[in-house]
Parts: sequence; C-alpha cells; structure tokens
Amino acid sequence: MKKPELLAPAGDWEKLRYALAYGADAVYMGGQAFGLRAYAGNFGFEEMEKAVAWTHGLGKKIYITVNIFAHEADFEELPAYLKQLEELGVDGAIVSDPGVIAIAMEVAPGLPLHLSTQANNTNSYSVRFWLKQGIERVVLARELTLEELRDMRSKVEGGLEIFIHGAMCMSYSGRCLLSNYLTGRDANRGECTQPCRWGYALVEEKRPGEVFPIEEDERGTYVFNSHDLCLLPHLPLLKPINLDSFKIEGRMKSVQYVASTVKVYREAIDTLWDEGEKAFQAKLPRWLEEMDKVSHRDYSAGFLFGKPGAKSHNLESSHYVRDYDFVGVSLDDEVTANYSADATDKKTTWIEQRNHFKRGEVLEVLTPHGISWSFEVAEMWDAEGEPLDVARHAQQKIRLTVPEEILPYSILRRAKNEKK
Repeated sequence: MKKPELLAPAGDWEKLRYALAYGADAVYMGGQAFGLRAYAGNFGFEEMEKAVAWTHGLGKKIYITVNIFAHEADFEELPAYLKQLEELGVDGAIVSDPGVIAIAMEVAPGLPLHLSTQANNTNSYSVRFWLKQGIERVVLARELTLEELRDMRSKVEGGLEIFIHGAMCMSYSGRCLLSNYLTGRDANRGECTQPCRWGYALVEEKRPGEVFPIEEDERGTYVFNSHDLCLLPHLPLLKPINLDSFKIEGRMKSVQYVASTVKVYREAIDTLWDEGEKAFQAKLPRWLEEMDKVSHRDYSAGFLFGKPGAKSHNLESSHYVRDYDFVGVSLDDEVTANYSADATDKKTTWIEQRNHFKRGEVLEVLTPHGISWSFEVAEMWDAEGEPLDVARHAQQKIRLTVPEEILPYSILRRAKNEKK
C-alpha cells in the first residue's frame, strides 16, 4: 500500500524551506492574489519561480492556492495569472469556484487542478462529478467520518486528500460569513478576522427558558471556538483507506509549528507504513508530547468518529496553549560568512534570534532528524564579536557556545517553566 503524500503549509519562503527540510513531500502556498490567506507572507511571481525551482530540485511538489470565490472583477487578471502558474510548472492549483475552474481549463489546460475543501465535497457523487470535469484531486470536506471516508474511497478512483492536522473552522468547510458581516473582511476572499474566536452571549428569543449546555465567564462564551484537529493517534485507522494526501493546515502559523508538525507526521507515516502498527504505537507518546510543544488549541479528532458536539469546542477561552517559546533558528555558513570570526576555541554556532532569551536559560533544539536535545546557554556574542548576556533584539544574529553541533534548519525553543 502506497504512502500518502504529506502536504505541508508554506506561508512564506522560510516556512517552505523548513517544511521540505523536515520531510514534507509537497507544499501548498499562495500568490499575492486569489488565495484564502491574504495576510500570510505569500509569494510574488519571482519568489514563486524560485520556490518552484527549489521544490522541484528536491524532487518534491508545489501547489498554489487559487481558491477564492471570485467576483466579476477578479476575472480581469485571473486568466494571465493562471497562465503564469502553468508556465512556471507548478504541480497543481487549488481551486473552488466553477468559474475559476472553467477559465483555468481554457487558458491553462496543462495546469493540474485540485478542488479545495471550500467546495464542500461530502459524497462520492459530487466527487465523481468534479473528476469528470477534469479535476485531478478533491480535498474532501472536513465534516466526514471515518466510515464515510472508507465508503468514499471504495466508490472513487480519483485523487482524494484530507486534512489531518490544524485549525478547524466553525462554518461548513470554511465557508463563513461572520467576518464579512461583522468587519467587512471577507473570509471567502482570504481576509478572515476569525470572529468565531471572539466572546459571545447567545440568546434565542423564541425559546424562552431553554438552557444551552455551555459555560461562560464575565467576558461571554466562546461557543464558536472549535478545538484544533489532530488525527495523529488515528493514522492506523486511516492507513487502509488508501487516501492520496494528508494535509496539514497552517499557512499563518510559525516556522516552529511547520517544522514540528511536519517532522512528527513524517516519522509517524514512515513508521506505520514501513514498520507496522506496533512500532507506531511505541513511538506515539513521544510524538504526542512534541505536538503539545507547538502553539495550539486543545486537540480533537474533528468529525472522524461522528459529529463532535460541544466537547470539541473551547467554551471558556479562545486562547492558544503555548507551553514553549520559539526563540531562534540556526543559520548556515553562507549567511554568517561576513560576521566576526570565532573568538574562542569552544564549539559555537550561529543563530537568528526570534524571541528574548539570556545566559543561564535552557534551550531545546528541534532538528530535522533525530531526537530533540537541550543545553544551557553559557556564552554568546553578537555579530561584531561583543559578548552578550541577553538576546533582546528581533532577528539579531548571535553566536552561542554549544555542547554539540546544531544542524541546519534547527529550531531553538524554551519551555516556559525554564524561563528565568
């Protein structure tokens, strides 16, 4: 049985490189128009060209989101954009609007099309309809159960993709009107303000005396605030269905989130498919521990085992669980070639600071390969060779003493209970 593709978010150039370094088979990203993450870093044409070359150079795939619900004015520039994507040789465009699909097939017939989860495909009849229209892969709605996925696969021969990790939308497969109605920023055009995370007081005027099973505090209740999806423990149930792609949500998330989630799912898929379920279950506690180290809301299995109900909503808070601070990334020799030479014979490494830390704190190193390890910050210097006690400037280039080599693409983080 073939392994599913592991598809990771690439909100900007850095996240793309980290997703691939940590084991993604493919990445999805947006251009500067026509996608549903208008406030991600996104890619201009030249940067997109560079990203395609980088990804293909590693033998991996890259997909571009073109999944807005288009208004009439969008079609003035859309044909040329789709033609550009075809000429770049991207491996697919993720689309949701029938009009966009029609234009793509007309002006860019060589551009493979993947149907976005925004198209709300929940049955084999609609999937087969879209496959007959020339769609190569359908990203299924997130509201499907395990049994429905099995049934769907038995009736459909084309490509099927599901989300296995990340934020869940309170609206059906993300087709939400709240943001547009309350703030004027349209979620279906990439501008969602996430009003489902706000505090509300809920009253139904025609049902006096009916009690809703929710809790609230002085700020209101978070009735729309869904848990994050995490299907990691349930991969053994998904394996025999033989789906084509497992997708991680999160183009707006940090590079630490991308690296950590991709690494865990890469190891989990490889272990389950190559070594079997016994080996998978033995390693699962360590993977779940790693998933708790990234910023997240409480996890749930989404709709995998049926409609989740209130148990899959954070009713008391919209806050993330953040037990670790992301404090830095390792730098390669090309970046640091012009910085001050080592002033010591001790083993050192260069990092770029992303959060405040200081001498005496314990940092954990997440690497693309192998198990995470920790060290105490002993000595550090700035780019001019001046000693530092505190790394306080955003993106400051810093040299640290380390007990062992820190590999390229490593992430440095600090447990909040370690902060002094």
